[in-house]
Amino acid sequence: MAAGEKELTPGFRYQQLALELEEKIRGGQYRVGERLPSLRELHNRTALSITTIAHAYMELEARGMVESRERSGYYVRPLIRNLLPLPLTELQPVARPRKVPINPLAESILSAIRDRDVLPFGEALPANTLLPSRQLARSARAVTATYFEGGGLHYDPANGVAALKRQIAARSIGFCRGIDAEEIIVTNGCMDAIRLCLRAVAQPGDIVIIESPTFSCYLQLIGKMGLLALEIPTSPRTGIDLGLLEEALFNGVWRRNRVAACLLNPSFHNPLGFHMADESKRELVEMLAVHGVPLIEDDSCGELSIGDSRPAPLKSFDTRGLVLYCSSFSKTVAPDFRVGWVVPGRFREEILRLKFNSSIAQAKLPQLILADFFENRQYERHLRRLRVAIKGQLGSTSHAIARYFPEGTKMTAPEGGYMIWLELAADVDGVKLFHLAREEGIFIVPGVVFSSTGRFNNCIRISCGTPWSERMEKGMERLGVLVDRLQSA
Repeated sequence: MAAGEKELTPGFRYQQLALELEEKIRGGQYRVGERLPSLRELHNRTALSITTIAHAYMELEARGMVESRERSGYYVRPLIRNLLPLPLTELQPVARPRKVPINPLAESILSAIRDRDVLPFGEALPANTLLPSRQLARSARAVTATYFEGGGLHYDPANGVAALKRQIAARSIGFCRGIDAEEIIVTNGCMDAIRLCLRAVAQPGDIVIIESPTFSCYLQLIGKMGLLALEIPTSPRTGIDLGLLEEALFNGVWRRNRVAACLLNPSFHNPLGFHMADESKRELVEMLAVHGVPLIEDDSCGELSIGDSRPAPLKSFDTRGLVLYCSSFSKTVAPDFRVGWVVPGRFREEILRLKFNSSIAQAKLPQLILADFFENRQYERHLRRLRVAIKGQLGSTSHAIARYFPEGTKMTAPEGGYMIWLELAADVDGVKLFHLAREEGIFIVPGVVFSSTGRFNNCIRISCGTPWSERMEKGMERLGVLVDRLQSA
C-alpha cells in the first residue's frame, strides 16, 4: 500500500476517490469534455496507487460520468439532464372519466417481452447478469433442507412468512416510519397487490384517478374490473398536476360516479421516470385525505435511485391510513419469484379477506429464500452494485439517443429506475415504429399504450435494464435511422 492510502479509510479507497471526483464534476470544477488528471498525476497528488486510481476511473465510467479515449485518458461526459430538451406536458383540460378498452397491442408487446433474441429496449427489468443469482442460490440451499424436512409443503398464513415481513419492515427504517411487520401482506408481485387494493376500495362504475401517461398494465386492470379511468396530465419533471387533480376532485359533473381511488407511481415513474419532490408528495397525500380518497401507491422502483438518497414514498406522509403502499422484489432481486407486498393501512382486514378468498396462501419457498438473503446482509451490497449499473446504463442509453436520433427528439432525464420517455416529431407514428423495430430485432414500447385516450402516439418508452454493449449501441443507431425515416416520410 502506498504511503497516505490509510487516510481514506473506512471504505474502499477507490470508491471514495470516485465520489470525490464525481462531486467535483457535478460542482463544475471539471467541465463537460474536459480531460481529467492522468493516473500518474493523481498518484503524485494523493499518494494512492495507480491500481486504486484506475479502479476509481472505471467506477466513474460505469456511472456514466466519464469516458475513456484510447491513449488520451478520461474525459467528462455530458450529464443526462442536459442532453436533449424535456418532453412537454400537454396543456389541456382533464378528459372525462372513461371506460378502458382492452388493447390488442398489449398482446404484441407481451410476445416481444418473451422473445429472448430481440434487443430489450422495451423490458423494464434488470438483466439476468445484474441479479444476485449466486447469493440467492446459496440462500436456496440453506433453506430447502429444513423446508422439505420440516413440513414446509403445508400452507402458511395468507399474509406471508413472518421472517420476510420482519425484513421488509426493517428495510423501511429511514425512509418510511411506522411500518410494522404485522401490517404487511405478502402478494404475488406488485400488480397482485394493486389488484387487491382496487378490489378493496372500488366497485364497477367507480372512478380511479391515474397519471397520464401511466403504466399500461394499470389501464388493462382498470378496464377488466369495470372501473372508469380519469387521466390527469403529468409532468416528466414534477409529476401529476396537483391543480388539475384538485379541480377534478371538486368537479360536480362526475358526482354520479364515485371517485374510489387514486393509483399513482410517484418514484421513478413508469413510463416517465420522474420522482416527485417531498413537498409535492405531502401536498398530494393531504389533498386526497381531505376528500377521503384512498391512494394506492406503486413503489416498485423506489429503491433504484442513482442519486444520493432513496426517495420517500407517499406512505411516509400518511397520517390517516388512506395510503395503500405496494411494492415488490421484481425490479431489484428476482422477477420470477413474484414476491410483492402491500401495507394497506385501514383496509388491512378487507385485503386480507380478499387475499385468502382468491389464493388461500402465498408460496413459502421464494419468501424463505429472500428472508435468508436479507438476513445474511446480501441485499444492501447487491443494491449498491445494481444502482451503479443502472446509472451507467441510463447514461449510455441517453447519450446514444442524443447521438443517433433526429433533431426535434425530446427525452426525459430520470434520476433512477429503468425508463426513459421519448417524445418524437409529431408525424412519427410510435406504433408503426414498434412494428418496424421488431422486424429488425429491436423491442421498444409505443407511447399510445400508456393512455386510454389515444394520446402519446408520437412517443415511445425505452428501458435501460441491460448492460450496454456494442450490440446495444448498433441497435440504438438503427432505431434512430428508423425514426428519421418515419419523420422524413
